[in-house]
Amino acid sequence: MFATLSDRLTATFKNLRGKGRLSPEDVDATVREIRRALLDADVALPVVRQFTATVRERATGAEVSQALNPAQQVVKIVNEELVAVLGGETRRLRFAKNPPTVIMLAGLQGAGKTTLAGKLGRWLHQQGHRPLLVACDLQRPNAVNQLQITGERAGVDVFAPEPGNGVGDPVSVAWRGLEHAQRQHYDVVVVDTAGRTGVDAEMMQQAVDIRDTVKPDEVLFVLDAMIGQDAVATAEAFRDGVGFDGVVLTKLDGDARGGAALSVRSVTGRPVMFASTGEKLDDFELFHPDRMASRILDMGDVLTLIEQAERAFDAEQAQAMAAKFAADEDFTLDDFLQQLAAVRNMGSIKKMLGMLPGMAQVREQLDAFDEREFDRIEAMVRSMTPLERRQPRIMNGSRRARVARGCGQSVSAVNDMLERFGQAQKMMRQMRKGLGGGMPGIPGMPGVPGGASKKQRARAAAAKGKKGKSGNPAKRAEQERAAAARSTTAPGSAFGLPAGADGQPQVDPSQLQLPPGFDKLLGGR
Repeated sequence: MFATLSDRLTATFKNLRGKGRLSPEDVDATVREIRRALLDADVALPVVRQFTATVRERATGAEVSQALNPAQQVVKIVNEELVAVLGGETRRLRFAKNPPTVIMLAGLQGAGKTTLAGKLGRWLHQQGHRPLLVACDLQRPNAVNQLQITGERAGVDVFAPEPGNGVGDPVSVAWRGLEHAQRQHYDVVVVDTAGRTGVDAEMMQQAVDIRDTVKPDEVLFVLDAMIGQDAVATAEAFRDGVGFDGVVLTKLDGDARGGAALSVRSVTGRPVMFASTGEKLDDFELFHPDRMASRILDMGDVLTLIEQAERAFDAEQAQAMAAKFAADEDFTLDDFLQQLAAVRNMGSIKKMLGMLPGMAQVREQLDAFDEREFDRIEAMVRSMTPLERRQPRIMNGSRRARVARGCGQSVSAVNDMLERFGQAQKMMRQMRKGLGGGMPGIPGMPGVPGGASKKQRARAAAAKGKKGKSGNPAKRAEQERAAAARSTTAPGSAFGLPAGADGQPQVDPSQLQLPPGFDKLLGGR
């Protein structure tokens, strides 16, 4: 959603690189481009004015003029102010001292409240809670049925005593749902309320009645991040009519300009608490202002990537893989399938790559990436026998043709996959060798196994006056005889002194002008 804004800001900062000092004209041009980028992203005008004024004031101050790298200092200022606009600190749920904790969802119809209720329930379940979803949206057709299906997919229980479709009292359902949660020892209750296509008195009164009945610990306003400036006006209406404690942004994976997400915190004074970033139930995360600012400025979001990896990768499988790695066993296609499944459990590959720093520069290649390629690779591997997965080197022409027929791919595609897997195996072997005796493949590093090429080693030997051993046996023998003739030191003699038949130095230590008593160490004389 913030791709356009990110590209504009990144291009603006590129113009500052290489400048040892920023003139007032440079600051004015930078602030002007930032203002245009924010306005084009549909950020509210009061927010833009406050943001650019603060950036200008700080950019013309001592912290930039006295900095070693003024351009980086300006980027730091923009990042800090962007974090402040987005809320400053991460706002987490407040849980009741005496369960159950009641969370009420409010918002317009179409904002994604019902789907978000399932996502929030699944997230709470993963956090170790036992949530209950209460279906209080009895106006929209099939809203109750949708919540039941969503809850089943999320693995969360749903309380839905009324069929909906205009039948039933939502205030009564909310109260009965709270009583049911207390009896069955649920520790969190998520109340899904009705919405309208616009703000009206009936919807507001119903939300107020439910709020006064169940007395929620948190009221979350669900905001569609794609509706532009109207989202800010709707948020203000809900704040004044019902009141809410935090905002949940949905549809952040859309292609809209997304300025409302940057405006809602400053306009309403309420923090953004969660973000929905996709259609899947796992596409839901805590909203971290500092991480979102880093994404917008193309600095990546490695912390979120690490958290997703920790959830997706199984600790026992990781230990088994480490033990196999330590035992010098080859990486097999079965291992590859396990790793592929773990990576896919983390979510969209494109989203994960997008969290890496600097990925905005290759956004076109990233958008063109086809995630179905992993499905094709998995089909090829699963078309092999267990022996072929463990020992891919036995894959001859007939076996490859059979695998290609089994997975519906071409033989060349199978060949390409096996070739890339062979390269991965080779890399794993090099890593094992590196752990045992240094890091491999670093050119020119003395003492590092495999670091220097043959030509580099030959040049180093020539510089020392040494010649490499010849591959011709006759020449090699001649070289060895010449080396023995040049040697003036007998094997085993200490300190380079000529040794006699008994291995003792032939030179009298008394003639070496050694310190008193030191001659005893050289032969006991």
